[in-house]
Amino acid sequence: MKILGFAVAVALAFAQPAAAFETQNITWDELLPEPRPYHDPFLELEYTQIRDLAELFRIEKTQTPDPSTATGAKALEIREDLVSQGLDPDQLFEQRGIVMNQRKLAATEPNVDLLGKVVRLPGYLLPLEMVDQRAVEFLLVPTVGACIHTPPPPANQMVLVRYEKGFKVDGLFNPVWISGALTAQNRSNSLHLVDGQAEVETTYFVDAMSVDIFQ
Repeated sequence: MKILGFAVAVALAFAQPAAAFETQNITWDELLPEPRPYHDPFLELEYTQIRDLAELFRIEKTQTPDPSTATGAKALEIREDLVSQGLDPDQLFEQRGIVMNQRKLAATEPNVDLLGKVVRLPGYLLPLEMVDQRAVEFLLVPTVGACIHTPPPPANQMVLVRYEKGFKVDGLFNPVWISGALTAQNRSNSLHLVDGQAEVETTYFVDAMSVDIFQ
């Protein structure tokens, strides 16, 4: 009985790491962090109010308005008009910074629940480094045309992938599955384009165990 108990204990000890590294299929939406609730007062404003706030912010950011000048008088007029509508420009300017920061976090923070897990994710390959016509480092993006024909997705909606074996590519946006441990590494990556070069920010990194054709 003691021998059997020891054998079971050994089997469990070896089984636990295997379970810990079991590959998990994920979607791009799962890469997004848990939403943080915050108040965005600008969603409640009319277009003309947002326009006037933007003009007032531009004037006051570049100079201290002098009411005796045309620009200063314009700033004072806008401010008084906004106040008459029940708005507090200074409070809204302060909230603007909070909203911008929250939007940045939503676009750059990782989903911490996935970090360290071995994941399998489909996407489209954009080569960054080639060796013998094989991509050994590339961006995995969620849609065809991303970063080339359309603006780059948020940083946490792209994955920087290193694959030492290399994946033979046929043009841009080869559909692939990648598998490997997902980690968070904020990186700026140089993407070479026909008309120059673009810097693309990524949140995630995978040292891929495998890269397979997506069918």
